Amino acid sequence: MSCEVLELFSKPVKKLIEEKGFTTLTEPQVKAIPLIAKGENVLLIAPTGTGKTEAAFLPLLDKLIRCRDEPGIKLVYITPLRALNRDLLDRLRWWCSRLDLRISVRHGDTEAKERDKQRLAPPDILITTPETLQAILPGKVMQEHLKRVKWVIVDEVHELVGEKRGSQLAIGLERLRRIVGSDFQLIGLSATIGSPEEVAKFLFGENRKFSIVKVPVAKSMEIKIIYPEPEEIDFELAEKLATFPEVAARLRVMKQLIDQHTSSLIFTNTRSIAEVLASRFRVWDIEIPVSIHHGSLSKPSRLAAESGLKRGEIKGVVCTSSLELGIDIGSIELVIQYNSPRQVTRLIQRVGRSGHRVGGIAKGVVVTMDSDDTLEAAVIAKRALREELEPAKVQEKPLDVLNHQVAGLLLEKPNWSTEEILNLVKKAYPYKSLTKEELLKVLDYMDSRKPRLAAVFGEDVVKPRPSEGLYAYYFENLSMIPEEKQYVVVDEDTNMPIGVLDEAFISEYGEPGTKFIIRGSPWRILYIYKDAIYVKQESDPLGAVPSWVGEEIPVPYEIAQEVGRIRGQVEKWLLEGRSPEWCAKKLSEEYPLDEKTALKAIKEVVEQVDRGLPIPSDDTILIEGWRDYVIVSCAFGLLVNRTLARVLGYLLADITGAGVGIHQDPYRIYLKSDAITPQLVADILKQLSPSSVVEILKKAIEKTSMFKYRLLHVAKRFGVIARDADYESISMPQ
Repeated sequence: MSCEVLELFSKPVKKLIEEKGFTTLTEPQVKAIPLIAKGENVLLIAPTGTGKTEAAFLPLLDKLIRCRDEPGIKLVYITPLRALNRDLLDRLRWWCSRLDLRISVRHGDTEAKERDKQRLAPPDILITTPETLQAILPGKVMQEHLKRVKWVIVDEVHELVGEKRGSQLAIGLERLRRIVGSDFQLIGLSATIGSPEEVAKFLFGENRKFSIVKVPVAKSMEIKIIYPEPEEIDFELAEKLATFPEVAARLRVMKQLIDQHTSSLIFTNTRSIAEVLASRFRVWDIEIPVSIHHGSLSKPSRLAAESGLKRGEIKGVVCTSSLELGIDIGSIELVIQYNSPRQVTRLIQRVGRSGHRVGGIAKGVVVTMDSDDTLEAAVIAKRALREELEPAKVQEKPLDVLNHQVAGLLLEKPNWSTEEILNLVKKAYPYKSLTKEELLKVLDYMDSRKPRLAAVFGEDVVKPRPSEGLYAYYFENLSMIPEEKQYVVVDEDTNMPIGVLDEAFISEYGEPGTKFIIRGSPWRILYIYKDAIYVKQESDPLGAVPSWVGEEIPVPYEIAQEVGRIRGQVEKWLLEGRSPEWCAKKLSEEYPLDEKTALKAIKEVVEQVDRGLPIPSDDTILIEGWRDYVIVSCAFGLLVNRTLARVLGYLLADITGAGVGIHQDPYRIYLKSDAITPQLVADILKQLSPSSVVEILKKAIEKTSMFKYRLLHVAKRFGVIARDADYESISMPQ
């Protein structure tokens, strides 16, 4: 099949393919290249490192050389990360230099000299980001160059679906089509993702023809789960690292895995955990060849980790989602996931970073910390191997993005009718159901604010005069990514800084009296002043919120329910007289767990049943009281439990007249107040109906810091408040 596909290329391109050493094409390349060569719109879904870039680029390269003498930009390659721009330029320049094609990168940090060069002598191929595409669309000179665009490639589509960046890009592509004056061939590249049809509609629009090429990953993936048991050596290591033996056991297991493989990625779910892990490896042994990589590190630090791994100078990198994307880090032999990955898609994308060779096996090991973690990882791993992915969801018609895009349209063309705007915007899939009334509300806001962003006269929408405010608003708000402020945490007793907390954490938990964990110890918030949070150390960690909780990936409802179902099934087996060992064997037959790990994961269930106590499961909610806490065990996932916690907290405070502290994880809700009882909570839950929950929730969230935080970001995107306004400087009426 590879030979037949290679015959589709012209002699110059075929010769370069041979020179590059591509003797065998990958499955994504064999399936996608013929469709792309025929001119079809294609969404290619395949694991990272399987040659998706070449699958899209080479057939277009073959077409490009036939029109290289024509002026203007012919191919726009859009990637969500600037780091990918750098990699892509290095990778694609090899082909272009040998075929006399010009290729250039344009992003926010591109020097003025290079931008001028692109205006005067546009490249054949422009690599850019979604935000920089927004920046160049209104430019008169760049519009002339973009009129020649015949092909667009959008990389890492899975990073854009469901995000406001994606909604922005969807309209941006429609704006580009208007400038071109006709349709262009569009290729989307995505790592493994659920709902391929929905993702394709998001990219191409509902009324365009497209093909989906999906390459299965499960057949080339091995996943193992390890729940380490502390050994004698771990107690010594724990003393050296000032931590617990269980933590030391996990570190030991990971070091053994790193030593056994030439190159490894150690994924964590948060930056904070990545920092802690890397720090503990260094304290253990400064010579351990492990580095760190996450989005908050400086560019030189990230590049050093990437190049060190690629050149074999280090054996492992502790990282977050920053290395999920297709940054070139060389061949990875093993992926270690520290703690449950929380979602099936995450596990597949992360494990898929290993085994990058034709016929290679992607190998992953999940190192877990407790029974919740282990059972959750088992459920996720089973679903990953069956490719039962979470559905991808497209955000429906975000109006703050629409406001910004209408501003862009007025910069491109000063006179529009409302029907013209509506027709263009509705071609973008996230806005397919946008009504004229909704558009008119946005236009009315743009017309009534000062400075005006639009002048509306009946059905006509005109660029306002003066238009400086319009230009300032548009170019200051190119990015849909919220800017996160960080707060310094200060020990009130010593007046010394002990760490930092993100604005997202402060928005949800930043109330005086809140207990949280930072640097491994519990602290209580006393007050917040300007950019500092003053705290006092606590001796009791009960109820303390981990400081990294704001970064956590939410566990879906379906995953949490299956974890609950396992517990309920084990309870049933035990009550039927089955032994714990028998239960563990049954679980190991259904999930990628060995019997020893399964037995350890159900230990708490066995102990509860032995005591004659009930077990919370997928269909059983357990409500318990302990000290001044009521704990509701409910396997509903993080987002459902967060919602239910808000409702319960609001109703309990209303009934008792006392404040109620709330916290939640995917399997429990913690309610703190000495004025409440388990029976009161049970009575409220029994009285709740689906219709009443929505109304109660609206009332509950209006008074929360989280609502203020979200509203702040939307207000910034609308231009209501300054882009650099921070959470603490904005007051809201109560």
